[in-house]
Amino acid sequence: MSTPRFISSFVKRLRADTHQDPVRDWLALITLSAVVLAGIIVWNVWAFDTVAQGGTIGTAPTAVSQVFNRTSLDAIQTIFAERSAEEAKYATGAYRYADPSQ
Repeated sequence: MSTPRFISSFVKRLRADTHQDPVRDWLALITLSAVVLAGIIVWNVWAFDTVAQGGTIGTAPTAVSQVFNRTSLDAIQTIFAERSAEEAKYATGAYRYADPSQ
């Protein structure tokens, strides 16, 4: 698979008139990385401080929506009650568990 013509010509122009200086290139890379790392650290400290003081990041909600409704809670309670009844059947001996490894 060959590279597109515009990419290869761009790379040739970059390499043609530049003086190879690996120390400069590494220094630029490390400096850029340090600046990016410092920015990330400052952002995270600011975000943590904002949330720790009870603030919100972004726009605060204008109206509080209802988190749950009673019918969904009743349905969940029913599921857990059914599971508890099945677990009790294993504990009381109504169901027997046959261990296939034995």
